[in-house]
Amino acid sequence: MREVQWGWLIRYLHSTGASVFFIVVYLHMFRSMLYGSYKAPRELLWLIGMLVYFALMAEAFFGYVLPWGNMSFWGAQVIVNLFGTIPVIGPDLVLWIRGDYGIADATLGRFFALHVAAVPLAILLLVALHLVALHQTGSNNPDGIEIKERVGADGHPLDGIPFHPYYTVKDIVGIGVMLVMLAIVVFFVPTFGGLFLEAPNFEPANPLSTPEHIAPVWYFTPYYAMLRAVPDQRLGALLMFLAVALFVVLPWLDRSPVKSMRYRGMLSRGALALFAVCFIALGYLGLQPAEGIYVILARIFACGYFAFFLLMPWYSRIDKVKPVPERVVFHAHD
Repeated sequence: MREVQWGWLIRYLHSTGASVFFIVVYLHMFRSMLYGSYKAPRELLWLIGMLVYFALMAEAFFGYVLPWGNMSFWGAQVIVNLFGTIPVIGPDLVLWIRGDYGIADATLGRFFALHVAAVPLAILLLVALHLVALHQTGSNNPDGIEIKERVGADGHPLDGIPFHPYYTVKDIVGIGVMLVMLAIVVFFVPTFGGLFLEAPNFEPANPLSTPEHIAPVWYFTPYYAMLRAVPDQRLGALLMFLAVALFVVLPWLDRSPVKSMRYRGMLSRGALALFAVCFIALGYLGLQPAEGIYVILARIFACGYFAFFLLMPWYSRIDKVKPVPERVVFHAHD
C-alpha cells in the first residue's frame, strides 16, 4: 500500500469492490425470490446463477487468504478444517487442500493460482452460460407474466420493449449510483468500520496469536453464525453447507401457482420478510462473539432461516393468491 504508487487506491478498490459486488449479488438474488424468477421455465437459469454464486464465494475466500494477515490465516484454518468433518475422507481431504500439514506457503501458492486464474475463468464461463439461458427464456418481470406467449404480427412480444435505450439508460443510472457509493467508501471510510477490512488483518499472520474473535468478511457471516450456533462441529458444518445448498432446490420447493409476490398472499409475503430478517440478523450475529445471548439468538434465527425453505411446499400451496392479469400491468406511482 505504501511502496507501490497508488497502491492504497488499488487495494481499497479491490477490497471494497468485493463487498459492493456481493451487495449487488444479494440484491439480485432477493429480487429473483421476490418476483419468482426461479420458477418454471427458468429453473436452469436459477441453477447456473447459483453456480455463479458458489464460484464467487470460492473466489472471495481464496482472495481473503492471500493478504496473509492474522485474520486471513485463522479464517483459512477454520474454513479448511471444516472439510475434516466429512466422514472417512475428511482428514486426507484437508491435507490435500492445504498441500501441507498446516496453512503454509504451499496453500498460498495454490490459492493464488485459483484466485487469479482458475476460478475467474470458471466464473466467466458460468456468466456466459447464465446469459445464454436468460436469452433462451427471456427476462422475468415484476408481474411474473411470460411476455413471449403473446407476440405481435412482427414476431416481437406485445409487452416487450427494446433493451436500448430503455434498459441501457436504466442500468447506467444504477451503475452510476453504485460507483458513487464505491468512491465514498474508498476515499473516506475504506475499512467501513472493520466490515470490509478488519483490524486484525493488518497484522502479519501469526500461528501463535489467535485474534480475540475470529470472523469472516460480512458476506459470509450469516452462514458462519449457523456454524457456531451448534456445539457439535460436524452438525454445524452440515447446517452451514445445507443453508447454502437449499437455494439450489428452491424452484422445486415453491408450489405456488403464481410467480410474483405481487399476487401472493400474506403467508408467502410474511415468509419472505421473515427470511430477510433472519439473514440480516445472522449476518450481524456472525460478527459477534460466540457466547451468551448471541448464540441463543443465532439458533432462533437459524430456525427461521431453515423454516422458510423447509415449510415452503406447504405454505406456498395453501397461500391465497390473486388473479394474475394476462398482460403486463402498468402500476402508476402515486
